[in-house]
Amino acid sequence: MESTFLAASVLIVLIFGLLASGIWVSVTLLVVGMAMMQFFTSAPMGSLIASTLWDSSWGWALTSLPLFIWMGEILFRSNLSADMFRGLSSWVGRLPGGLLHVNVLGCGVMAAITGSSAVTCATIGRMSVPELDRRGYPKALTIGTLAGSGTLGLLIPPSIIMIVYGVTAEQSIAHLFIGGILPGLLLIGLFMAYTGVSSILRGDSMPARDAVTRFRDKLIALRSLLPAVGLIVFVIGSIYGGFATPTEAAAVGVLGALLLSALGRALTWASFIEGVMSAVRTSCMISFIIATAACLSIAVAFVDLPRELAQWVNGLGLSPYVLLTVLAALILVMGCFLEGISIIVLTSSVMLPMVETAGINLVWFGIFLVILIEAAQITPPVGFNLFVLQGVTGENILTIAKAAFPFFLLLLVLLVIITIFPDLVLGLPRLMS
Repeated sequence: MESTFLAASVLIVLIFGLLASGIWVSVTLLVVGMAMMQFFTSAPMGSLIASTLWDSSWGWALTSLPLFIWMGEILFRSNLSADMFRGLSSWVGRLPGGLLHVNVLGCGVMAAITGSSAVTCATIGRMSVPELDRRGYPKALTIGTLAGSGTLGLLIPPSIIMIVYGVTAEQSIAHLFIGGILPGLLLIGLFMAYTGVSSILRGDSMPARDAVTRFRDKLIALRSLLPAVGLIVFVIGSIYGGFATPTEAAAVGVLGALLLSALGRALTWASFIEGVMSAVRTSCMISFIIATAACLSIAVAFVDLPRELAQWVNGLGLSPYVLLTVLAALILVMGCFLEGISIIVLTSSVMLPMVETAGINLVWFGIFLVILIEAAQITPPVGFNLFVLQGVTGENILTIAKAAFPFFLLLLVLLVIITIFPDLVLGLPRLMS
């Protein structure tokens, strides 16, 4: 146990020391994995690292990753954001909170298209902030709804971070996608309810509600949004219905996105190349992190750290709820300094054995973890969505963090709800089995 404690101490010091020095996450994982194998095991470090890098770089599940990223890049460069504002504003203009609900619903739609929190937040923010400012909506609510709803890019499928978790935890990506649907819809409902109540309490500081729009005009306004929404429903529906694997559905999604972009006259050779290169850069970055995380995982396994820690935690006699509380606090602290993919690959080799030992379903835990990482996206000092909104609004980080805090609390409320009612996550995946 003493040697395991020493190895764990060295692991923590090396990881945080290298990350603090500004070295890439992927390089940090590789260096730490090599050091652990070299100094704490008698295993042949060179051949094991080389074979692990190779084996972890060609998994079939990973092929859906660049395709979903590319689909999001194509639609991101189309006229979708402008169409979305026109299509949604006539439906929510009369609700308490008015056009602030466009931020929530728009982020929900964009989340299903891009699979990225940052892209969701930036795209909707660039479109809605000038319009909401012009109409006199309170700045705090504008920023807060964007900060909170931007995190939906992690929870609503197809989510890039769910693919990473699925590959890392060896869980069905399709089950994770479907498991995120009901929590995602519930979160949208919580955000809209808070926005409406907060707007009522603010009273005179809110602008007058929009004029009543005829139902026929609402349908006409929504028509421009239907093709993109239809594509997402088809992609996710084909996975849910068992007609396609995530990779096959992603390939169809790319073809559909190219067709919609071409029909909308937004597809040019320049935008096509730009979308491909952006998808390649993002995919390579994530894939390299996954491959090097596998090297660290195998090094940690050789040191026997996961089993020792799992036995230690099991010996404490913690209930599953207490264990989840401890892990949630750890993830939120890490989220103050690291982005979501890094958190998953850094903690999975140690955390997942503990969770399995406690008898917690790994698909459910994946959604639990994603919601925690969503909350971490809007916590200072390194909440990524805060920096995105700083660029969009020009406000300082503390102002943005204060506006986002109520939505951070709503994310914690969602965690409590899915813990009390786990079938919100597991019900739909169980139907697929």
